[in-house]
Amino acid sequence: MKTILCYGDSITWGYVPGNLGRYALDRRWPSVLQSEIGYEFHVVAEGLRGRYTVHDEPYRAGRNGASLLQPMLETHSPVDLLIIFLGTNDVLHHAGVSAFDAARGVEVLARIALASETGPSEAAPRVMIISPPRIRTLSNELLELCHGDPSESENFSRYFLQVAEARRLCFLDAAEMVEPSSVDGVHLDEAGHAVLGKAVAREVLKIFGEKT
Repeated sequence: MKTILCYGDSITWGYVPGNLGRYALDRRWPSVLQSEIGYEFHVVAEGLRGRYTVHDEPYRAGRNGASLLQPMLETHSPVDLLIIFLGTNDVLHHAGVSAFDAARGVEVLARIALASETGPSEAAPRVMIISPPRIRTLSNELLELCHGDPSESENFSRYFLQVAEARRLCFLDAAEMVEPSSVDGVHLDEAGHAVLGKAVAREVLKIFGEKT
């Protein structure tokens, strides 16, 4: 059985747009991924609301993705594939943080994984980067909470792809297939989770040479 670790933020956690709680387990994209690829794979969903790539937050502990990744990899080792789906919170919450900076943060996470010896036979796990969806019109609640520049999300695809190519990582552009809910402009509705989960499943099966 191959282990796939999905390392993400509130989208991976299953946040319902409009602060209405959390989607049922089977409606979240990692569960859709699991259903699509079958139980010869073990999909682990490590989503946390407010997680960044490399940044700390003074109001909530444990949001620095770089600080927690190594322990997560060791906890679930051997990890055959790490899927990194982060970056939205970097540009959404931090003034002056660009999409380029978010991509650099993802590259830090990828380097941690590639040096971690937490894959099969103490080698490195494979790594996939998912470039996040574009941020659209924010809800009033998010406008109060967020002090970054949402327009930077238009550049996610460009810079995340550069990291993937430079590090020879697998890449998927979520912005090509899903749009955030109009309720808050950031999070996915159930249909978006289904589309994303199925798209990731197709890529995973290609990575492992399975039939699609």
